[in-house]
Amino acid sequence: MTLTDRDTEPTTTRRSRRSHPNRLLDARGLDVAYGSITAVRHLTLHVDKGEIVALLGPNGAGKTSTLRGLTNLVRPASGRVTVGGVRINGPGSSVRAGMAHVPEGRRVFPEMSVLDNLRLGCWQDRRSSKVVDERIAQAYELFPRLSERRSQAAGSLSGGEQQMLAIARALMSDPQILLIDELSLGLSPLVVDEILARLLERNKEGLSILLIEQFVHRALEVADRLYVLKKGRISFSGTPAAAVHVGAVEEAYL
Repeated sequence: MTLTDRDTEPTTTRRSRRSHPNRLLDARGLDVAYGSITAVRHLTLHVDKGEIVALLGPNGAGKTSTLRGLTNLVRPASGRVTVGGVRINGPGSSVRAGMAHVPEGRRVFPEMSVLDNLRLGCWQDRRSSKVVDERIAQAYELFPRLSERRSQAAGSLSGGEQQMLAIARALMSDPQILLIDELSLGLSPLVVDEILARLLERNKEGLSILLIEQFVHRALEVADRLYVLKKGRISFSGTPAAAVHVGAVEEAYL
């Protein structure tokens, strides 16, 4: 991968950088281990309200483990995670605090319909049927193709449509922050661009996003800040322009 001087220049797709004084997600000293193997070591990161933050790094760097630790899908060996000041101490607490997670590989329920997959996004919220219906209507507005396929089995959708469904299902809980693992995995560039455009719309409405993305140039275009992981540790944090200037991304991948 080679990043040229052109990559450091503003583009029409890159949003203007702005300060985000209000801390939303805050992780300090996070260790994530699987038995005797430590995948993430002493990780500290944050995402502010309304911010898009990219988490980059080569395969095996610990990106997925970081998201699992943040949401407590894997209980951290040490460290502290809060969302809006609320301590995350279990998968249920992360949802209640306003965090939603789109896992790698989408993980839709293949034999259930698109509509039923969406309804499952509200399973932990004791909301009225009217609120659920409103959320479903918002999902169809965000991704019109899901409306067209509402009665179709999720497993029969294309990869891009399944990713749309996974994101829309996560948004059914009305989160403050959305964590997305490998947004573009297995998808065509055109589909990725379409999904990113929809996510940018939600970000403009106030949704914070922590994004793992294999297409580095897309992450650099949409992120306000980024973290680069290398062997389970953060090797760089800062703006995309600063990362390109010091060669942080190239150094991590090469």
